[in-house]
Amino acid sequence: MDYFDNGATTLIKPPQVADAVYQAIQSQTIGNPARGSHAPALQALRQAEQTRIKIAQLFHAQDASQISFTSNATMAFNLLLKSVLNPTDAVITTKNEHNSVLRPLYQLEKEGLQLDFLELDEKGQVRLDQLEQLTKKNTKAIVINHMSNVTGQITDLKKVGAYCREKNILLIVDAAQSAGVVPIDMVEMQIDGLCFTGHKSLYGPQGTGGIVLNQPNFHLKTVFSGGSGSHSYDKEMPQQMPGLFEPGTLNVHGLAGLEAGLDYVAELSVESIQKQLQELTLFFLEEVSIISGIKIYGCNLKSLKENPEQHGAVISLNLAGWSSGDLADVLYEEYDICVRSGAHCAPLVHEHYHTIESGMVRFSFSSFNTKAEINRAIEALTELALEK
Repeated sequence: MDYFDNGATTLIKPPQVADAVYQAIQSQTIGNPARGSHAPALQALRQAEQTRIKIAQLFHAQDASQISFTSNATMAFNLLLKSVLNPTDAVITTKNEHNSVLRPLYQLEKEGLQLDFLELDEKGQVRLDQLEQLTKKNTKAIVINHMSNVTGQITDLKKVGAYCREKNILLIVDAAQSAGVVPIDMVEMQIDGLCFTGHKSLYGPQGTGGIVLNQPNFHLKTVFSGGSGSHSYDKEMPQQMPGLFEPGTLNVHGLAGLEAGLDYVAELSVESIQKQLQELTLFFLEEVSIISGIKIYGCNLKSLKENPEQHGAVISLNLAGWSSGDLADVLYEEYDICVRSGAHCAPLVHEHYHTIESGMVRFSFSSFNTKAEINRAIEALTELALEK
């Protein structure tokens, strides 16, 4: 089987990830963190803190204690956005966003939040030139996707961060797709808050993710309450990070696997993974572009060659004569090739490209993909194009 659905989740994980999860369970040494002074509870706390430190190192965050773990990026965004934003605020976001950002913002919009959208240009890049005209006196935050899960386009966060500092606006970033494949320096990019998931290009287990804050000026309020392992006589959740966003028992066994995934990424380096994926993406695009009937969205060979740093390892396309769903089904059933079809939880991208009805077929690569696999995909698409 050739797996090209890494934008949804990386199917192939480094062997040490599975080993770490197994050992965390089999060793019978991982208890419930901060719920006791015995060895299993303390070891669970150590595991959580070790993983926290490595997340801080990955994103160049200044303080690991400002990292809260969640079960995924969607939960991270729900917690952070609903904690930070108020009905009297305005927010700028983009038409590149995933529903993990859009739906919490739409909920807040019903309560009074003012919501404005940066458009996409003809290449699928976010129109950062519209920032000035959309900024209001009460604009509190820019919430922005670092890398599109549909087109792979990468936003210039340094430019956005500089604008946010100039206007005293918070920069909150969706790094679900970019974490582990695009270098992120929260200090250099002036990112105030970042949400990530562990199961994609960090190669961790599903059910891991988190919130990273990089400045002390957030005014946070409780969104979700429960047991915390501390301040048990208080009626409210602890108001400090990380406890504010960590009610209940952490997925410590999952965090052990996430730590192993982070070690894998660190050993190879994000920069070398990015270079490998740029080469695979360019190879795929060179070959697929010459197939009759193929339409590619948000990327072309010229721009990819000239500005590879603006594009991640995601290519979405359609083939004339095929619906995206039928094409994905045939690729799997007849060629054992896994891709993603449909709307990709990013409806505004499809509005931009007029593909609401057709959807798109997405190929998304990981460090475990090879040119041989891509060649098989090209051969399959070539044969299917000839059928029509």
